[in-house]
Amino acid sequence: MNWREVAVTVSSEGEEAVADLFYQLGCPGVSVEDPELLRSYIESGEWDYHNFGEVELTGTSVVKGYFSEDDELTDKLKMLDQGIRELLQRFSHWVVQAKGISLKEEDWETAWKAYFKPIRVGGHFLIKPTWEPVELLEGDIVLELDPGMAFGTGTHPTTTLCLRALEDVVQPGHRVFDLGTGSGILAIAAAKLGAEVEAVDLDSVAIRVAQENVDLNQVNDRVRVVRGDLGTVLTGQADVVIANIIADVILILLPDLERILRADGEFLASGIIENRADEVEEGLKEAGFEIVERLEDSGWILFRARWANHESV
Repeated sequence: MNWREVAVTVSSEGEEAVADLFYQLGCPGVSVEDPELLRSYIESGEWDYHNFGEVELTGTSVVKGYFSEDDELTDKLKMLDQGIRELLQRFSHWVVQAKGISLKEEDWETAWKAYFKPIRVGGHFLIKPTWEPVELLEGDIVLELDPGMAFGTGTHPTTTLCLRALEDVVQPGHRVFDLGTGSGILAIAAAKLGAEVEAVDLDSVAIRVAQENVDLNQVNDRVRVVRGDLGTVLTGQADVVIANIIADVILILLPDLERILRADGEFLASGIIENRADEVEEGLKEAGFEIVERLEDSGWILFRARWANHESV
C-alpha cells in the first residue's frame, strides 16, 4: 500500500489545532516537528544521547499526517483543506502552508527514525528505540519500542504526561485498561509497574505494532492486546483506565466508564489540546467525576479523575 504524506507548516501556536484535524480524519500516524520543543528537550538534558546541532527557531512547526491512498483519500483531503480554511478564518495571523507527497509503506516506516532518540520520562522510565544503544542507570524501567506506523513513541507531551501519571497511580496487582493503545507504550509501562493490562485499539496497524512491542518487552504474561471498541472487547472493571486519544473520543466514551471503571478507580484522560480542556473537564464532571489533578505540557492537557460519589457508581 502507498501512503500520502501531507505536511502542514503552521505558526507554532496552531500546532495542536492542525494535529487535531489529522486525528479527526483518522490518520494512523501523525508527527510534529517543533523546533522550540526540540530545543527545550536538548537544553533540559532529556535528549543528551544525540547531537542535533544548532536548532533554528522559526516560529513555525511542521505537522505531518499520513493517509492511505485509497478510495477515501480525495474526500479526506477535501475535509482537511476545509478544516485549514476554517482555522485561517479564525486566526488570520497564522502562517499556514500545506504540501503532499506519496510514500511507499517501507519509506514511511523508516524515514522518521532519525528523530526518535532515547528519552527519560518521570522518575524511572527510559524510552529506548530498538536501534539505539543506551547506558542504563540504577532503577531505570526500560520501555523498548519500535513504533512502526502507530502513534505514540513516548516523546510527545500527551504520552509523557500519561507516563508520569502512571508512575503515581499504578500499583502492583492493579488491572489497567489502555484505550487506543497505539504503539502499546502505556500498556507496557503499566505492566512494568506491576499491573495486568488490556490494550485496545480499532486500528489493525496499531494492534500489530503494539503486540510486537509487548513481545519485545517480554510482558506477554501481563498485557493482552485486542482489536475492537471497549464495548465489545472489555469485560469487568479496571482500577485504572487510560485514554490518550483526543477530546472528541474521550467525550464519547465517558458514558461507558461507569461499566468498566471501579468505584475507587482512576481515569487518566490525555491527548487534549488546551482549547478543548474546559469542554472535557465539564464533560467529566457531568459524567460523575471529580478532577484530582490537571497536568499540562506544551499546550496539551491530562486530567486525572475519580468518581465524585462512590456510592452512586
